[in-house]
Amino acid sequence: MSDSKRPSPKLHGDDPAASSQQGFLDRKELAAAAFERTRMPLVITDACEPDHPIVLANHSFLALTGYNADEILGQNCRILQGKGTSPAAIAQIRATLRAERELDIELLNYRKDGSSFWNQLHLSPIYDDDGQLQYYFGSQIDVTEYRKVQELEAAEHRLLKEVDHRARNVLAIVDGIVRLSKSDDAALYAASVQRRVQALSFAHALLAETGWREVALSEIISRQVKPFDVDQVTLEGPDILVPAPVVQPLALVFHELAVNAAVHGSLSSHSGQLRIQWHGVPARNGFKLLWEEVGGPAPSTDRRPGFGTIMVGAIIEKQLQGELQRVWNPEGLVIEIILPLVSCV
Repeated sequence: MSDSKRPSPKLHGDDPAASSQQGFLDRKELAAAAFERTRMPLVITDACEPDHPIVLANHSFLALTGYNADEILGQNCRILQGKGTSPAAIAQIRATLRAERELDIELLNYRKDGSSFWNQLHLSPIYDDDGQLQYYFGSQIDVTEYRKVQELEAAEHRLLKEVDHRARNVLAIVDGIVRLSKSDDAALYAASVQRRVQALSFAHALLAETGWREVALSEIISRQVKPFDVDQVTLEGPDILVPAPVVQPLALVFHELAVNAAVHGSLSSHSGQLRIQWHGVPARNGFKLLWEEVGGPAPSTDRRPGFGTIMVGAIIEKQLQGELQRVWNPEGLVIEIILPLVSCV
């Protein structure tokens, strides 16, 4: 430690959940020993410095990532990201750091040698006695093998057990896309499909909670935007119930729009705002929704539709027999959706 560096006088660690009197007296040294000897990779970043540089990492973190100490100290943890890391997961991490929240998330990371691993990441803020954010704590678990076992068990269960038909058809189609894809960038494609499957699973859970009956439109939207910075999102509209067969495709639409906003639009900026307003349209027996992004980066002049854009259009206009309009204003993207709920059932 250099002469210019001193321990923070207002920073104190958490008291142990259980300890003897001697253990409590020796807790700081014991905690330091546990930090270094645990088999769980651990890292701490300085939240007071720009870009959250790494200031502390244990041996397990170095062993997992393949980096030496001098290669990671002062670096941001994005050195573990690569081409297959989900942009949606990255946006969710950024939003968590801005809001000073805790986060549990799985994402694809990369070692120094370029090999990938699935990382079960936990982030937690560390405050001083005045309630000021000082550091961020991160723990990692390599769940690559566990995910392989899960995939094998899931495949076996599909053969032995009948799954609820409402979810099975959707998930089987997406699963088939992942398995049959011949994309040169399979890792990134698989990650993007995985998050869409997760969005469908959230909608499935929501339907299960309601007994596969109608679900409030506000609840469908909030479930999909919640992983991002909800403080930047405003929802406004009357109670509108969405029929069960429409919930999953509509949830996927809002998921795509939210991810796009978090990666490219208003939610990618700390000053950005997303306003979602809706009202009933009795003549169409449905509703009209306005998705308005402001304060983010200027919309790209490249209007070529990506896979997500094409999928949103197909769901709204073809599957749900609705209408969709996009306007790229200088302030941000504005989307208008009109959906006749009766014709969708």
